[in-house]
Amino acid sequence: MNRDLYIDFAKGLATLSIIFIHTAFWSGQFYIPAEIRVFSLVFDVALFYALSGITSGSNIEKTLYRLLKLQITYMIFVTFLFFLDYFFKVLGLNFFSLEWMQQFYSTFGSKYVPSNISTDPQWQNLGNWYLHEYSNADTFPVVMGSFWYLKVYFILTLFGVLILRFFPKHVNWFIGICIALTLIFNIFPFYYPTGQVGYTAFYLAVFLIANRMRGRKIPAKIIPVLYGVVAIALAWMFWYYGNDIFYKINKQKFPPKIPYIIWSLFSLTTLFVFYNRLKISKENFVTYIGKNAIFFYFGQGMSSSLVYFLVVSLNGKMPWWILMIVIYIINVILAAGIAAGLKKIDHLGWNILEFLRGKTAS
Repeated sequence: MNRDLYIDFAKGLATLSIIFIHTAFWSGQFYIPAEIRVFSLVFDVALFYALSGITSGSNIEKTLYRLLKLQITYMIFVTFLFFLDYFFKVLGLNFFSLEWMQQFYSTFGSKYVPSNISTDPQWQNLGNWYLHEYSNADTFPVVMGSFWYLKVYFILTLFGVLILRFFPKHVNWFIGICIALTLIFNIFPFYYPTGQVGYTAFYLAVFLIANRMRGRKIPAKIIPVLYGVVAIALAWMFWYYGNDIFYKINKQKFPPKIPYIIWSLFSLTTLFVFYNRLKISKENFVTYIGKNAIFFYFGQGMSSSLVYFLVVSLNGKMPWWILMIVIYIINVILAAGIAAGLKKIDHLGWNILEFLRGKTAS
């Protein structure tokens, strides 16, 4: 079966969009207008969950094996990150001041607000990272700020494959339950649970809907109707919540609330409209990113942390929009280079594990 390059292309574009989002919302907070930063969220992480739904099946063993491989790759990466972070601290190359990080995390409502920056190795942090408790990596704060996505991905993929395997004829019922829970959490916010429940309710619906779309093509006559529904939903959102909701979209994302969900409808509709319609016949840089999306996702967390210092030195020396383009291009280049290095580190890590397995095998 030939690989569907549209999926790789869509993953690549989604990854490039994530890099732009983190360019805008991290170092970009100092010079990029709020309107541009909000518009960067048009193509966001919901696309990854939808693409995962399209490519997932009901084979539990295959899915668990894939998740286990991802977990090991993740553990190799955070181990490397832990020692790299410590190395920079020992050399006095910690890039971010405590005051800056406290201000940033508090501004965006994160619960991970650092109280100190220690140069001693915090071994408990590495253990917490293994278990997906994303305490801050001081030298590369964007990395842990990105990883909420990964925990939700593990959870909903596991739930998703169980539903597809054991309840294949009742997938629509589960979609309805997820949508109903999302509406209940939003209509009665005092019932909105903490942790990953709220995230999973919405994104599992996206995952399952995308799985139902697998192999299908939206009829051309339906496309204007879908975009019309999206336009009506957006108009209702601004009417009901007021125009100020535009500037609060990012805060509506953690966990996903109605305004952010409506905001994400355009990207999801566009993904499904072009699925099985846009044919990608040749591999290119974007499909390469899509094939290596996890390493780019890891790499962009590091690169988005590093470009902060370019912003500090270049801010005010050129128009903001030129600086934004320059920083974004540099961020993509850095992410590509770091992703290539992380692939080699991952390969080395797996070789070490295989060596240890050979030594300990009876």
